[in-house]
Amino acid sequence: MQECQVTEVPEGAQLIDVREPDEFANVHAVGAVNVPLAQIPSALDQIDQTRPLFVICQAGGRSARACQYLEQAGIHATNVAGGTSAWVDAGLPTE
Repeated sequence: MQECQVTEVPEGAQLIDVREPDEFANVHAVGAVNVPLAQIPSALDQIDQTRPLFVICQAGGRSARACQYLEQAGIHATNVAGGTSAWVDAGLPTE
């Protein structure tokens, strides 16, 4: 599993936020799509495997688990270290 810093996520990247809907509604990275961790197995067909995939949560733990699952399913994914907390701290765009 690869990991990157929030500042390394390319603009317009395919970004999946695996937090719960209420967490996502509070604040999330611009362009992120909410797929809670428990729903990852049923959402595999929604992932565009032709584009790099980045996975984010609040601090990095849930997204790391999601990336492990995705890798086991044959989908390459990069964990965003520090999660949404680091994203906000870095002053990156949020909704």
